[in-house]
Amino acid sequence: MSILVYIESANGKIKSSSLELLTAAKKSEQSFFTLAIGSITSDIKTLNDYGVTKHFEFKDEKLSKYNPEIFAQAFLEVIKESNADVILGSSSSSTKDLFPSIAAKISSGFIADGTQLKWDGARFNVKKPMYAGKCFCTVEFSKSQPQMILMRPNQMPAEPSSKVVTEVISKNLQINDFKTKVLEIVKGTSEKLDLTEANIIVSGGRGMQGPENFKLLEDLATTLGASVGASRAVTDAGWVSHSMQVGQTGKTVAPSLYIACGISGAVQHLAGMSDSKVIVAINKDPEAPIFKKATYGIVGDALEIVPLLNAEFKKLLSL
Repeated sequence: MSILVYIESANGKIKSSSLELLTAAKKSEQSFFTLAIGSITSDIKTLNDYGVTKHFEFKDEKLSKYNPEIFAQAFLEVIKESNADVILGSSSSSTKDLFPSIAAKISSGFIADGTQLKWDGARFNVKKPMYAGKCFCTVEFSKSQPQMILMRPNQMPAEPSSKVVTEVISKNLQINDFKTKVLEIVKGTSEKLDLTEANIIVSGGRGMQGPENFKLLEDLATTLGASVGASRAVTDAGWVSHSMQVGQTGKTVAPSLYIACGISGAVQHLAGMSDSKVIVAINKDPEAPIFKKATYGIVGDALEIVPLLNAEFKKLLSL
């Protein structure tokens, strides 16, 4: 059994979600190797530390922008060359588009939105939510090969293993004959860590009473090194960008700490953040549904409580 792990990177560093997958592959005690396309990581030392003996990468300036047709072709080349039995990736906007396409091309089984990955000695079993997180199921593959799995970020530990020397195999791709061409990708201006990767999230809802009050959340996020999220009601109202939406129709997150400020806790929002390790809820309504999910609850006005929290965190972090 061999496992291919798709590596994603940002600012020259491998994303923590990819490191989680490397840890899971190592624990299976099966042979594993990695693939990077486009956003090539220069972080070979990390691959060494996580026990990666072989790394495939495609280095071409034309691959700097995600193109599903071209990326799929690069993936198919490595799958064919390596005879991978299992392909692991982390859920992101691009992989949710890319992996199903590849699975269709190779008639492979595909599992998305995994929250737990367990090796039973012969195959991976994947735990995943169903019906907006109301229940969970465990899924396994029957006979399809290779098997493709997408895991949600922040669900598994990322632990370096024994240091090895990684063999880097640079690949070239003939990309002149494809039907599509990406001319431009317009990104948001925020430099904060993407919500799906964030370890701490400070999120706001209608209880913040206006877009101008999100400055309070940004200040608290700066103190904690966190990212700022929002409920759908807030993004639909135009207070903040839709890229900040947490929920069933937004981004699914699982940070170590989720601070919900002025969010009542609609079922769609809870579906997107209920896997958070610790949830702190601030709401004036003691009957708000968010308190049923919260680890700690504060009944009060978020506009008054958030600045107090920020001041206390600053004191603690300065010690």
